[in-house]
Amino acid sequence: MKTYVVENGVQASETIRNLEVQGFTKDDIYLFAHDTTRSEHLTENTDTNNIGLKEEGLFDKMANAFSSRGDELRARMTSLGVPETEAMRLEEELDEGKVVIVTQ
Repeated sequence: MKTYVVENGVQASETIRNLEVQGFTKDDIYLFAHDTTRSEHLTENTDTNNIGLKEEGLFDKMANAFSSRGDELRARMTSLGVPETEAMRLEEELDEGKVVIVTQ
């Protein structure tokens, strides 16, 4: 698992293309943005994964329904294996409008 922080969608697309050249598939790449609309838009445009029930687990999914967006993003990152302290740092990057990419 590796994480990348980029400034915008253009850099996210470039990073994802580079990851694919390295052998990663779209199924191994997850993209995060703080704003839900931006996250959905970037995920669609880069054809990357959205965290679903399989990765997150039913209990965590239910708990996230009652959490703030920051809590939800940290929980989703940790469900992919990102350590809690790293997820907190990455969520701060998201607060600043950056995009986070996680590979598995």
